[in-house]
Amino acid sequence: MPLIASSESPLVLRLNRDLARTIKRGHPWVYADALRDLPRANSGTPAVLLDNKKGQPVAIGFYDPASPLAFRVCDATGLSKLDDRWAERRLRDALALRASLFDEQAAGTQTTGYRLLNGEGDGTPGLVVDVYGSAAVMKLDGAGPCGFWNAPEIAGWLAESSSLNCVYERRKERGTEGRVLVGSIPQQPVPFVEHGLKFTADLVKGQKTGFFLDQRENRHTVRHLARGRSVLNLFAYTGGFSVAAGCGGATQVTTVDLAKPAIDAAVDHWRLNGLPESLHEALAADAFVFLDEAARERRRWDIVVVDPPSFAPNQESIPKATTAYQTLIAAGARVTSKGGLLAAASCSSHIHLEAFLTICEEGVSEARRRATVLGIHSQPADHPTPLVLPEYRYLKFVLMRVD
Repeated sequence: MPLIASSESPLVLRLNRDLARTIKRGHPWVYADALRDLPRANSGTPAVLLDNKKGQPVAIGFYDPASPLAFRVCDATGLSKLDDRWAERRLRDALALRASLFDEQAAGTQTTGYRLLNGEGDGTPGLVVDVYGSAAVMKLDGAGPCGFWNAPEIAGWLAESSSLNCVYERRKERGTEGRVLVGSIPQQPVPFVEHGLKFTADLVKGQKTGFFLDQRENRHTVRHLARGRSVLNLFAYTGGFSVAAGCGGATQVTTVDLAKPAIDAAVDHWRLNGLPESLHEALAADAFVFLDEAARERRRWDIVVVDPPSFAPNQESIPKATTAYQTLIAAGARVTSKGGLLAAASCSSHIHLEAFLTICEEGVSEARRRATVLGIHSQPADHPTPLVLPEYRYLKFVLMRVD
């Protein structure tokens, strides 16, 4: 069976504006309003894209007439055709990159939880795969990728090439059940290792694909800064930053998340790494309420990590999200010790870096504090992004020293 599901002859699409140069530079998306016509076709149908002036080929990719993102570029070099050789080349390139990133001898530490395929960043539009030890989770970003990629065949190819005994497909639509592509459904969270730390991921019901792999290097940074310091981890999910701080030598760690099951998993992860339970306070609580109470009680921590879920899922929600981020960062600054560290994160792609830095500035000022930026970080190298696609670099992690 082929790696590409659609066997239909390529459609011909034509731009209605001059985007050829942008696409040739590597931009992988064309929206419906940039096309002259939107012919009827199945989602995921292969297509050739022509320029708006002379009708010359610009790129090959696949088409989704039902989506605002109507065309995804697979190749703009003019040197490839969409077949199994092309698909396998993309997959092998992605595997080679991860082999270089997670070579234990080269890196000096063990990591078995990482992103194997990052969609457009790996030239596999709409196809994401995260690995957790010997298992993996696949996600296809909408009807177009679902129609174009042959998910079971790709899962089988990856399992054979990467020694995976399970590949589970998570569906993008909320409430839609996933399916097992290789192996059987994991009945328990599966174990994996991150920079030598032990974690588990619920592949079926966990957030995202079971864990927030994009914060891996930021957790590692906190680990190196934690020795001799108290740490507050807000919106902690299953305790990644907490365990990193504890293993880094933190004197005390407080873990806060609204979801009781997430807090239970955070406690399990703390124990899994052999950390003293007396040094860990785990609370199922609303972070905003917790911070207000902590400020009234004059509690302080040497490191405060604020890593909330996306407050801005779309353009219309930006004003409300800006207020929420600013309120949260102000509250975090109020409970940060003098000379302590405040780490503020945003995973909202609609909040750009400069805007988020302004939010940080306003939030810290609202708390009547001042801060110095020590570092600005994004996704790690196993989450590659096209240079010309800034919206793909959604993660902002700003580390500040608070006076």
